[in-house]
Amino acid sequence: MRIEARAPARVDLAGGTVDIWPLYLFHPGAQTVNIAIRCYASCVIETRADRRIVLFSQDQGVRESWEDLTALSLGKSRLPLLRELVMFFDPRRGLNIKTSSQVPAGAGLGGSSALNIALCGGLARVTGKRVTRGTILEIAKNVEAIVIRVPTGWQDYFPALYGGANAVHLERDGVKPERLPLPFADVEKRFVLCYTGQPRNSAINNWEVMKSHIDNDERVLKNFSQITTIASQMREALLARDWSDVADLLALEWENRKRNFKGISTPRIDRMIEQTRKHGTIAAKVCGAGGGGCVVFMVRPGTKHAVENSLAHLGGQVINFAISSTGLEVRADQVDLTRDEK
Repeated sequence: MRIEARAPARVDLAGGTVDIWPLYLFHPGAQTVNIAIRCYASCVIETRADRRIVLFSQDQGVRESWEDLTALSLGKSRLPLLRELVMFFDPRRGLNIKTSSQVPAGAGLGGSSALNIALCGGLARVTGKRVTRGTILEIAKNVEAIVIRVPTGWQDYFPALYGGANAVHLERDGVKPERLPLPFADVEKRFVLCYTGQPRNSAINNWEVMKSHIDNDERVLKNFSQITTIASQMREALLARDWSDVADLLALEWENRKRNFKGISTPRIDRMIEQTRKHGTIAAKVCGAGGGGCVVFMVRPGTKHAVENSLAHLGGQVINFAISSTGLEVRADQVDLTRDEK
């Protein structure tokens, strides 16, 4: 049996970091607003006639071969996410697993979470585990926390699972995604996405901010309250298609986020934002936790190409900002086996 699975990365527009439990419980109305993009993390899983487990990360250039599942569980893998997921799904026969990603390393686009979701979907299919998308989300979130050894947020899993534009409502009685009915073509012409060439470590940045919040740092508490308000307003502005408000809120979100942790911006990021203003940028913010990675730029209609050229001249890697309407896709032997369960 051969299984192929893929899931899209995302661009977060507002409300990031608040999605880490239990931070959102202290901020009523907390939500994150994000968009799934056609930038995918993928895996190919093939069953073997023996019990051997072969793991291969195409992006990292790392290949490991284990005699069986017991050897994998006792060994120390350089691919800990694959290791933990294979152990969880407990295959009854050997597997070849190859992963790849269109997301640059440390981009802040939720690439590791997208790969996590793709692997969960593929492994569930190849092992015959009957799981809903909600169960896949729980598995992915918990396994990622085991791997990175710090709390994880919620927002990255929803665009990877469902695609589209989302407001993820973080409430006391649960986390609830809302699909935002946006005109994709109108959104795509207004945004530019660029990888700065500097990777970042979201786990470290988010953990530092989380510790400050738990320690009742008044500055951080105030910033999080403002970020929560901005996310709510961003949802309303997008639904109203008030692009002027969207730009103002994107800029305001970035200013508040920079106050949380001094390493969130970098001189290169600041230079890219400033230099592209003359070509059409009206607002910008770092994706994810910051400290490097990708920056999303909101531009005036008709200036997208000029801004992309400017960023390329500054040494950035422009990534196509195109919305993925679908999330997790799983195929077996060229037959579409994507599950529709919520």
